[in-house]
Amino acid sequence: MSCARAAKVAVIPGDGIGPEVVKSALDVLKAAGADFESVPVEIGYGRWKRTGQALSEEDLQTIRECDCALFGAITTPPDPNYRSVLLRLRHELDLYANIRPFHSAALDFIIVRENTEGLYSGQEEVGEEEARTVRVITRRCSERIAEKACEIASGRRRLTIVHKSNVLHSDRLFLKAALAVAKRRGVPAEDMLVDAAAYNLVVNPQRFDVIVTTNLFGDILSDEAAGVIGSLGLCASANIGLDFALFEPIHGSAPDIAGKGIANPIGAIRSASMMMEWLGVPGLAHQMEKAVQKALEKGARTPDLGGECGTQEVTAAVIELLE
Repeated sequence: MSCARAAKVAVIPGDGIGPEVVKSALDVLKAAGADFESVPVEIGYGRWKRTGQALSEEDLQTIRECDCALFGAITTPPDPNYRSVLLRLRHELDLYANIRPFHSAALDFIIVRENTEGLYSGQEEVGEEEARTVRVITRRCSERIAEKACEIASGRRRLTIVHKSNVLHSDRLFLKAALAVAKRRGVPAEDMLVDAAAYNLVVNPQRFDVIVTTNLFGDILSDEAAGVIGSLGLCASANIGLDFALFEPIHGSAPDIAGKGIANPIGAIRSASMMMEWLGVPGLAHQMEKAVQKALEKGARTPDLGGECGTQEVTAAVIELLE
């Protein structure tokens, strides 16, 4: 997206450490000179406990009227009456591509995750003796996530299509569709079983460049990848649709450390950087990412990275290093 006017950004802090890391991201955006209109939206578990409604139709409409959203984190309780807010947003806004880049001194790869179907289709039945979840794989969704992955992989080394087609027949459709798109686009592609991919992410992560996979596999592999590069707190993501995008750190709401001032803000800051790239301000996005890398190199690290800095200290270090 290219934004000639000031963009409208739905700011959704959410639950747990969400408000803390979103504040850090907004502070860095302000210091970097980002120009946008912030539209606060309160949704999530805290809102549900207080009002009985986690996400209303009015909230959805407010979000739709914005250009994109900056999201913190959401707590999803094990309550049958609670519907995941994030899954609902992905489905309602058709945010079909979840893009998760992983960068460290030695690694640079991207996981592209199909975001709207698979085992997260929402088609479930739960009884006392048996529970069923329907795994939905369609040609349309497989092709469009493969198109997005090929777009990202163009000019890079290779695309790896991760699946479990030897056991799950539904993955044969996903694999066939993805291979066909890669061939048509002229993108070098290989395929790999998900268990082999999980193993190689640990023992040989350098072999990967761009990974495309289904919803659940992408969810699990990206958390594993975060561990490989150091922490969930370092990692950002973009949920991309045709004309809307939602940007969020990949970590959860971490209620055990909420309010302690030790949450890692880097994932949220990097998510804000991805947002500026999507809004057509790549120079500012690069400036933010460069400041993050310098801050980490200088030792601005929260406890999850073995450091002693708090959320505000890391945020201040990033701001100080903006050029």
